[in-house]
Amino acid sequence: MAENTNNQENAVEGKKTKTIYTDEGVVVVDEEGNVVSEEGSGIESGPKPVGKIITVSELTISVLLSDVKVKYHDLLYTQHKGREIYFEVAEIEGNVVRAIPFQNVVGLKKGLDVFRANKGLEIQYNDEILGKVFNSYGQLLDENTIEKDETRDVYDRHLSLEEISLNGGILWTGIKVLDFFAPMQKGFKMGLLGGAGVGKTVLIKELIHNVYAGLKSNSVFVGIGERSREGKELYEEMKEADLLDKMSIVFGQMGENSTARSKAIFSGLTLAEYLRDEKSQDVLLFIDNIYRYVQAMSEINSELARIPIENGYPANIASAVSDVEERINSTEKGSITSFQAIYIPADDMTDQAVQTVTTHLDGQIVLDRKVAEKGLYPAVDVFNTTSKLIDIEKIGERHYTLVEETLKYYSRYQELEEIIAVLGIEELSIQDTNIFYRTRKLRNYFTQPMFVAENYTGIPGEFVDIDDILDDVEGILTGKYDEVDEGQFLFIGTINGRKSKVSAE
Repeated sequence: MAENTNNQENAVEGKKTKTIYTDEGVVVVDEEGNVVSEEGSGIESGPKPVGKIITVSELTISVLLSDVKVKYHDLLYTQHKGREIYFEVAEIEGNVVRAIPFQNVVGLKKGLDVFRANKGLEIQYNDEILGKVFNSYGQLLDENTIEKDETRDVYDRHLSLEEISLNGGILWTGIKVLDFFAPMQKGFKMGLLGGAGVGKTVLIKELIHNVYAGLKSNSVFVGIGERSREGKELYEEMKEADLLDKMSIVFGQMGENSTARSKAIFSGLTLAEYLRDEKSQDVLLFIDNIYRYVQAMSEINSELARIPIENGYPANIASAVSDVEERINSTEKGSITSFQAIYIPADDMTDQAVQTVTTHLDGQIVLDRKVAEKGLYPAVDVFNTTSKLIDIEKIGERHYTLVEETLKYYSRYQELEEIIAVLGIEELSIQDTNIFYRTRKLRNYFTQPMFVAENYTGIPGEFVDIDDILDDVEGILTGKYDEVDEGQFLFIGTINGRKSKVSAE
């Protein structure tokens, strides 16, 4: 129980009394500890201050507490010109608290009273989350309304080791290059790595579309520090595809402060946990972009005067990322499978933030600018794209063997390109010539028309079954399509599905 005591003189009896402000109300006791009066017996009701503001900056507010105990993540607020400005406890040093504000702090000043909110940061926790767009603080951004207000603290859920389940079926996405090189299991955490402008967000949108259409699974999309225009586009595209009512969206947009960008992920996790724990669903959680969360934490830590490490990242970067990643897991009731877009600063895969995030992942999909420059989309770097599911016991001997053989072809192709640049293709052996042309066909085959890009490309999107992918790859590797021009393999679904364009005859 938090207490704020205040000694005062009783005007009638001349005795010293002590006023105690508690979570339950206000009590006045005499020197011997006897209760003189309680709230409702002549004592003024209403919230009682727990302290006063002593410093204000854009990202932090320092509060001098009275004799009240607060906890990490407690929500405080102050009142100024008819509005309430909330801030969350981030650091406690004795009776001085440093908090990060949720709103603009313009107008705040030293000396303002600070109050403690009855609840921490919460978000809706019932079936009404579907079809809604929330901000980082659980407030609706669209024109919808909430009929029944049932909320949950965004930091509450932490899985015990006994609750975590490692068994789950394979989740096929219908995207050829992903299902072939990086198949994923329900409950996996997959990274989507790439620099700016290589197609991360488009690929996430396609995954949302395909998995919804194929599995009828609910999903949660968390936008962290991305453009508000992209959020609006996603909203409209999901609405047009009649998928919006099957998903929930949380946005902490680029123009908002560091607090909003750092809290969006926790609100999104709470929504996903509701679908998994209360509705027993296999949930898809899309995070775009997890790197922006690390960025936001860096800005907050800088404002808190914490010493950074390499490239300005906070010293607690590992624990900050773990707070998020350890909540993305499967249980016996359901699963959360996450796809996390990861921005790579200056295309540097060794960046500290990138490395910290990838240690938690079960696989990664790497998008390469050099592939994108060739007009090949999805622009996947097959050498750096990995999955823990690439195991002969998990995906079968045929799939495993074809992946190994395809990577051998790609590797040899890179060597042959250097030879051809010097000597010309005429100097290659028949075997190397076949490898060269078959690899170019494979490279083109792994492009794919996207459903979400139909308006831009004019090519209808296609969902490709894994058995068709294996048949097509095997056909290319064995020379079945040697007589077909490589250009005919660009942006198709299955080979047999396009007999008018591609034929073995």
